[in-house]
Amino acid sequence: MNGIILNDKLKIEDMIYEVRGKQVMLDSELAKLYECTNGTKDVNKAVNRNIERFPSDFYFQLTLKEYQNLKFQFGTSSLKTHGGVRKLPYVFTEQGVAMLASVLKTSIASEVSIRIMRAFVTMKEYISNNLIEQKYINNLVLEHEERLKLVEDTFSNFKEKKNHLFFEGQIYDAYSLLIDILNQSNNEIIIIDNYIDKHILDILSKTEKSTIIITNKYNNHDYTRYKEQYNNVKLIINNNFHDRFIIIDKKILYHCGSSFKDLGKKCF
Repeated sequence: MNGIILNDKLKIEDMIYEVRGKQVMLDSELAKLYECTNGTKDVNKAVNRNIERFPSDFYFQLTLKEYQNLKFQFGTSSLKTHGGVRKLPYVFTEQGVAMLASVLKTSIASEVSIRIMRAFVTMKEYISNNLIEQKYINNLVLEHEERLKLVEDTFSNFKEKKNHLFFEGQIYDAYSLLIDILNQSNNEIIIIDNYIDKHILDILSKTEKSTIIITNKYNNHDYTRYKEQYNNVKLIINNNFHDRFIIIDKKILYHCGSSFKDLGKKCF
């Protein structure tokens, strides 16, 4: 954040704290900014001489808990000067700071007051932007959580159906399940897979079920030899499909993440 700086080491925004939901500045730091000769004594005298101008929403004393909280969070040098906490510091709100400038009798008061007002405006804009950004982040998190919930619910629904996860090397288990699926058919099997090879033909030779294979790439020699002995498979060349499917009796649809020729070679 670009700050309003009085000198290389003094940054007004760093002197603005939040207490009781209000942006405030410490009496000791204001005394330094306004170049009060006697520090907070001059500030207190100015306030006491014009106490009617400093209602509680302009100026109030910190409680011990508020003092300790500020000291813990910011560790400001001004707070440390209160040492044994014989007297808890006072703080001024934005309106209180403006009023203090009007009653102090220092040559720099007016100039510093303008800079402080600008610092308050800068802090408000900074906080406002942070709130907008935080709201945006919160909305993203909420949307993300809703999507995760949707995914979780979807997978929960999957668990109620016949779904299986295979890891690399579970070749036998994968082909065993494929055979069980094909054996469910009473009439017709439709297999959709762009990469068909001899493995599928070997399995289909034992099913004795009428089967349609829709594929894009296959070994013509294997299929020709298969047709010489078996007549239950019809091959259709079509490259409109990306995923792999099995349709049993035109009633049950199975989807497979791996090409049937590669079952068990990788996790799917």
